[in-house]
Amino acid sequence: MEGAAPGGSGGASGPEGAAPGEPATAVEGAAPREPGGAGGSEGAAPGESGGASGPEGAAPREPSGAGGPDGAAPGGSGGAGGPDGAGTAPPEPSDGPPPDATGAPAGTRRGSWGRRVRRTALALALLLLVPLLAAETALRINYTGDPAEGTRTRDRDALWLGHAWVDGRKKDADVAALARRLDGTGIRDLYVHSGPLEHDGTLPGSAYPRARWLIDSVHRELPGVRVQAWLGDILAPEHPEGLHLERAGTRAAILRSTRAVLDAGYDGVHFDLEPLHSGDGHYLEFLDALHRETTARDAQLSVAAHQIDPLPGFHSVWGTLTGHPKWWSQEFFGQVARRVDQIAMMSYDTMQPLEGTYGGYVAQQTALALEVTPPSTDLLMGLPFFRENRFGHWAHAETVPAAVRGVRLGLSRTDARRARFGVALYVDFAATEEDWSAYREGWADEP
Repeated sequence: MEGAAPGGSGGASGPEGAAPGEPATAVEGAAPREPGGAGGSEGAAPGESGGASGPEGAAPREPSGAGGPDGAAPGGSGGAGGPDGAGTAPPEPSDGPPPDATGAPAGTRRGSWGRRVRRTALALALLLLVPLLAAETALRINYTGDPAEGTRTRDRDALWLGHAWVDGRKKDADVAALARRLDGTGIRDLYVHSGPLEHDGTLPGSAYPRARWLIDSVHRELPGVRVQAWLGDILAPEHPEGLHLERAGTRAAILRSTRAVLDAGYDGVHFDLEPLHSGDGHYLEFLDALHRETTARDAQLSVAAHQIDPLPGFHSVWGTLTGHPKWWSQEFFGQVARRVDQIAMMSYDTMQPLEGTYGGYVAQQTALALEVTPPSTDLLMGLPFFRENRFGHWAHAETVPAAVRGVRLGLSRTDARRARFGVALYVDFAATEEDWSAYREGWADEP
């Protein structure tokens, strides 16, 4: 979400998107898209080669034996037959293409080649389309049924907030309005954009000058709600100029930046580093060091997480084809979840074309995440409180009602009684009244 959504790298749009003069971050203007782009689902239709035009397979005319008036038999030795009919007439030129060495006309060869190309193109198209249609049908079926009773908020939800809350643009009246907005919901954590990190892992205190004011105001107006510093940056190797987690010096600098924001009074730290490739051992090592620090400070450690492979090994296939793996393996998701207090999946920017298939996809992702997240870790599923129209995200498909219903279906089928579970709303400055109503009616309010 920083440099890319917690899913494509995007700049922050709008007055609240990012601090003036700061590098744009995904969560502040585009969905927490994977800085490589959640939009990663790109394909091109195969083209067809045209066949040869002209007569296909037209047999050349045979030389006619022009008999004279006396009907001299064809095949006799050649001179032109005179009045007496001696000899045969010379062959007339043919209008058809010359035969090849086997005697087949050239037009036939061109026509056969064109048909082979068309058949090959059709076979390739079917090879791509049939599995895709089957997968989309399965997702739509996954969206059917009724959620179980009680699959609603557990009062562990979260909301991503823009940089305007810590750079001086928000005032006391805004905090009061936020308190009214959140009253009666299940929102317990606020991820407040306080970065981004510099590419070397450092973070100047000037990035969050009004943090202490916000923290104190929230604690006063919203008792029990925690304020976490949302930090992030784009990552190498997809962005060579970004953070290099393989460098011990960079990891040490991020750890020092974490200590600084906790010293400023934040209740925890929320990291969104993208695009983070599945299986990154340096990231796991980094989380271990971070969690030791936050545990010692009685603070929360939270991360934004990529989606899980919809099919086993799919991130490897996609990475080979596009250079941007996008998904994590289910195993790696579980490894990350075991090292943090909260893990918030960015379940948007999914490339799904329809509301029904998007809801089915969210149900699938919820189930996959529940299977590997330990009961001691809060699992949150992201809701798209924003609208974009691009290849990786279609506003008519990725709606809050579809996401909420998908979350409830996945929870119902996998672990309906899971206590440490919730949803995370992305993002405050792009949300509409319709989004808030859908969240309340579908998830936060009792029926």
